[in-house]
Amino acid sequence: MGSPALRPPLLLPPLLLLLLRVPQSCSFPDTPWCSPIKVKYGDVYCRAPQGGYHKTVLGTRCDIRCRKGYELHGSSQLICQSNKRWSDKVICKQKRCPTLAMPANGGFKCIDGAYFNSRCEYYCSPGYTLKGERTVTCMDNKAWSGQPASCVDMEPPRIKCPSVKERIAEPNKLTVRVSWDTPEGRDTADGILTDVILKGLPPGSNFPEGDHKIQYTVYDRAENKGTCKFRVKVRVRRCGKLNAPENGYMKCSSDGDNYGATCEFSCIGGYELQGSPARVCQSNLAWSGTEPTCAAMNINVGVRTAAALLDQFYEKRRLLIVSTPTARNLLYRLQLGMLQQAQCNLDLRHITVVELVGVFPTLIGRIGAKIMPPALALQLRLLLRIPLYSFSMVLVDKHGMDKERYVSLVTPVALFNLIDTFPLRKEEMVLQAEMGQTCNT
Repeated sequence: MGSPALRPPLLLPPLLLLLLRVPQSCSFPDTPWCSPIKVKYGDVYCRAPQGGYHKTVLGTRCDIRCRKGYELHGSSQLICQSNKRWSDKVICKQKRCPTLAMPANGGFKCIDGAYFNSRCEYYCSPGYTLKGERTVTCMDNKAWSGQPASCVDMEPPRIKCPSVKERIAEPNKLTVRVSWDTPEGRDTADGILTDVILKGLPPGSNFPEGDHKIQYTVYDRAENKGTCKFRVKVRVRRCGKLNAPENGYMKCSSDGDNYGATCEFSCIGGYELQGSPARVCQSNLAWSGTEPTCAAMNINVGVRTAAALLDQFYEKRRLLIVSTPTARNLLYRLQLGMLQQAQCNLDLRHITVVELVGVFPTLIGRIGAKIMPPALALQLRLLLRIPLYSFSMVLVDKHGMDKERYVSLVTPVALFNLIDTFPLRKEEMVLQAEMGQTCNT
């Protein structure tokens, strides 16, 4: 066999030869090179070098802008590189506001968490009031549209008082013991009360006649206060006021005219009581007995004995017996003059002056304007053992007791100071002070 025939070499067109010699890393200026850019929630603005038609050729620069509510993560400008890749990877992420703080005693609900355009609504637990904006929205600047709200306790605590208490005082009493259960307050928020303040008398107290306002105030921890009020009414049944008789005294128990009160009557020295010595305010609100009066004391100097004469003054008057053997006695005249100037204080102390002048059978006894028989005057001297022939005085109290004897002058002041120490006189002084009875000197 013969050798194969040689084929002539393949001749390529000149333009194809030129293309084969171009390196792989090179491209023509207007040839697409990088893949098109797509950014979710963003917009891309590209510029080809030398104003080429295709926006993905080598060297193309693309600006990335995210839409409202989104922010760019990565470079804001991408370049198409020779490796057919863009210079960076970018993404538009939804903007997010700071997490809201949970308000104490409340909370919030959001439609899309803390992301852009999410709306959150605050709410409060029962008993609390929302302070601030109820609804906030996450804005494009990654801030909430309003200040964080809070839940505050603005509702006052609740407290209920008892109803009006009406009471009537018992006989001979002016007060009534009134009790009630202390009202309990309730806080509508956390149920905790810090203070309970009472204005008025506490339960179990003795309430006097009249209307009494009782008020309870409670405070919660937010210093809100709740208040309730009620009244305690106390009534005293009364007969109406009595008056002391003219020239007399009246001393009453309790308040003087309330049911059960007793009023006792007495007369000043020289007067005798006629009528009821005591009257009681009865349940029918009428006074018992009859109205008392004080009639002038009628001294009977016609009695047969000195003892009978003294009995007329028993528990009514004190006696100051002035005895002298003659009306010309200087001590007698001076003493009588001093006593006459102190007549008001003598009457105030219920003192009757008895004069025994002379010596039997010319002895004269005198009580004011009344003249005693000589025999009766003599009996009185003998009964009280009064000297017959010298000046002397005897002080006898209301019980017929010989309290003091004088053989010389005594000043009215010294006499009155002594009488004012007598127990019965102390009671008289209290009554006279209540009646306003006094002497100027």
